[in-house]
Amino acid sequence: MTGIDLVNGIVGAVCGMVLAILFQQPLQDAWFRLRRRFATRVRSLTYREDGAPQSTWSTFSIGPLHTTALIVEGDGEQAIAPESVQVRVLDGDAVLPEEMTSWRAEIEAAEQQAEETGTRVRTWNGPRYAVEGLEISRTALEEQPEIVLRLRPTDYFTFLAAQQLDRRFRDGTTPRGRYLDPDRPLDAPAFLQCSFGVNVAVVTADHLLVVSRRAHNVRSGPGLWGSSVNEGLSRHIDSAGRSAPDLHEVARRGMREELSLEPHEYTLSMLAFVLDVERRQWSAHFIAHLTNLRGETLRSRMSRGVADRWEHQSIEYVPFRPADVVRYLLRPDRVRHWAAVSPALYHLALVHTHGRSAVERAEAQIVRRLN
Repeated sequence: MTGIDLVNGIVGAVCGMVLAILFQQPLQDAWFRLRRRFATRVRSLTYREDGAPQSTWSTFSIGPLHTTALIVEGDGEQAIAPESVQVRVLDGDAVLPEEMTSWRAEIEAAEQQAEETGTRVRTWNGPRYAVEGLEISRTALEEQPEIVLRLRPTDYFTFLAAQQLDRRFRDGTTPRGRYLDPDRPLDAPAFLQCSFGVNVAVVTADHLLVVSRRAHNVRSGPGLWGSSVNEGLSRHIDSAGRSAPDLHEVARRGMREELSLEPHEYTLSMLAFVLDVERRQWSAHFIAHLTNLRGETLRSRMSRGVADRWEHQSIEYVPFRPADVVRYLLRPDRVRHWAAVSPALYHLALVHTHGRSAVERAEAQIVRRLN
């Protein structure tokens, strides 16, 4: 090695030491900051995904069964007493916005043409109610529910026009996008809520749940599996004179018209108020236990005539035990063919009869087996 090489080696080593001293710590600090920022970003993304606040307004579901039914009041365990519910009918009809009045006119013209040409039976424009609002509070001492249901007059053609929630206006918006906020599901104008009905889960004296399938020729939910009894609120039938309708009486009317059952043959309990957030249709949920009529007796009675037989195309009977009903709800040929509010109705009916713990345990076990 020459002297020049030795000098170059010494100079290089010295320069390397100087550079290490000058830049090692800043480089380490920069690398630390970069790693910390990356880790913080990952944690923040994970937090927003898994830990973000969740809305308490979640629609009803069991495992693979997802519905658009929002249980607004009631848990099934405690019945809602008739005296806890006030129904008030407000003055003035529910009024469609100007752009939607033409949609209603189209429906009316189509029904008129159907009658004139004889292509089908004309749909009757029956008087109905629109839901202005549902107010819920609790009594001071016993914390019992106090419910005020506010209704406005409307008709069936307005209901059909308002059901076109995803039809576009001239500016490209839709009624759903313009008037509804998914984070505030209870806030909606009355003209978009022109439907209120009752749904009843009927259980026979030998503990069979009556499950009906809607006919294919009905306008709402054709061919879907639904509640034992479903009845819409009618201004013509359910409001004598100027009095407000009684929801328990509406349920009794449905029991009589759809299953030929009289009030002395069952006990009736209101369980909940439920909103189908997709279609903006309200419902009061009931359970009816038949006191003496067994499943076979009910079949025989219905064979001798039912007033509204045309609304249902078939009826099945399911053992009214949590595991049996939950398996039935989740059957592959049923799970995607339920009317929106019916699974919630049957869940609440099970809870009312068997208790929440037994029902939720059965649901969890069956869902685990499906997975």
